[in-house]
Amino acid sequence: MQRDLLKRMAALLFILVLTVDSIALGASLSDPVLQAKQEAEAKGYVFVPTRDEIMAGAKKERQLRLLGALAPNVYKSMINAFKKRYPFVTDVSVEDIGSIDAKQRFLLELKSKRAAEWDVFDMAPDLWGEYMPYIKMFDILGMATQKVLAVPTAMIDPKNRTIVSTGSSVFVVGYNKKFISKDKVPNSWEQFLKPEFKGKKFMVDIRPLGFAALASGLGEKWAMEYAGRIAAQEPVWVRGQSRALAAIVAGEHAMLHLAYYHSCQRAAKKDPSGSLECKVIEPVPGRIQEFTAINSTAPHPYTSLLWLEFQAGPEGQKIIEDFEPMNTSIYAPDSALAKTLQGKKVSISNWDSLHNTAKWEEMVLKVFGFPKAE
Repeated sequence: MQRDLLKRMAALLFILVLTVDSIALGASLSDPVLQAKQEAEAKGYVFVPTRDEIMAGAKKERQLRLLGALAPNVYKSMINAFKKRYPFVTDVSVEDIGSIDAKQRFLLELKSKRAAEWDVFDMAPDLWGEYMPYIKMFDILGMATQKVLAVPTAMIDPKNRTIVSTGSSVFVVGYNKKFISKDKVPNSWEQFLKPEFKGKKFMVDIRPLGFAALASGLGEKWAMEYAGRIAAQEPVWVRGQSRALAAIVAGEHAMLHLAYYHSCQRAAKKDPSGSLECKVIEPVPGRIQEFTAINSTAPHPYTSLLWLEFQAGPEGQKIIEDFEPMNTSIYAPDSALAKTLQGKKVSISNWDSLHNTAKWEEMVLKVFGFPKAE
C-alpha cells in the first residue's frame, strides 16, 4: 500500500515538473516561434528565438564593421542614428566596397579566408551563387516572419533566407529638354526603334542591367530581340551612368536609354541649366539591389542583425531617401519610389529572376556585338 502511494506521488511529481517546464517554455517562446526554430535548425540555419537574446548578444559585442555600397553621407547619418537607438554600440566603422571589380576582389578574399574581420558586406548580383558558402546561416526570413526581427519579409531572399535587399533602382529615359521636347521623347521602349532615332540619336550603357530587368517582366525572347533592334539603331555606346548624364547636361547628347532614375534625379538637381529631365516609361523596368549579408565569420553577429533590421526599417529607409531619392526598397511602405510605381506596369528583376541576371547580361552583350565605350 505504501509502495503504491509512493509510486503515485512520484508520477504526480513528474507530471508537475513537466507542467512547470511547459509553462516556463511557453512564457518565453510561443508555439509558432518554437516550431519555426526547430524547422530552421533542422535545415542547418541559426534561429534566434527572442529579441532579448539578440539585444543581450549585441550589448556584449558593442562593435560593428561594415563593407557597403551606399554613399558616405548616407552611412554617416545612418550610423549616427543607429548608435543613438543602440547607445551600447560604441564603435561602427564602414568602408566602401566600390565597383564590381572591387566586389570580385572581396569575394576572392572571402574564399581565401582573408576577410574574417568584416561583419556585414554588400553583394554583387552578378556573382550571387559564389557568396553563399561565406554567409552566416541566420534564418532572417524566419525571424522576420515570427516578428523577432522587424524586417519586411519581401526584402528577404525567400530561397536562401539569409540575404536582405535594402534598395531598388528603376530605369527611365534621361533627356535634354533643350535638344528634344517632351512630346518627342519616346512614350514606350519600342518607340526608340523609330527611324528618326537611328544613328547616334541616343546613348546606351553597355552594362545591360536595364535589359535584364525588361527580361524579367517581358520575357527573355522579347528582351533579346529588343536588344538586337536597339543595337541596329546605331546608338552611342557608353559605360557609366554618371558620365552619360553629364554628357546630356553638357549638350553633347540628347537622350540616355534606360537611365537609373535616382542617378538621373541626382544629376538633374545639380544641373545649373535645368535642361536634364527624367521620364518614366511603362512597363517600368527595375531591380532590387543593395544586397546585404552577414559574414559567416562575423565577430559581431548579433549587432549585425540589428543593423540589417535598422537599414531595412522606416528610419533607415528614410535616411536613404533623404540622400538618394528613388533608391530605397520598392517594398518600403510609403517610400517615394513605391508611390511612383503605384498603379503602373512594372518589369522588376526580383528574387524570382535575380539568378538570371548574369546570363541575361551576357546574352545582351552578344546581341550588341560587344560594343566599346565611346
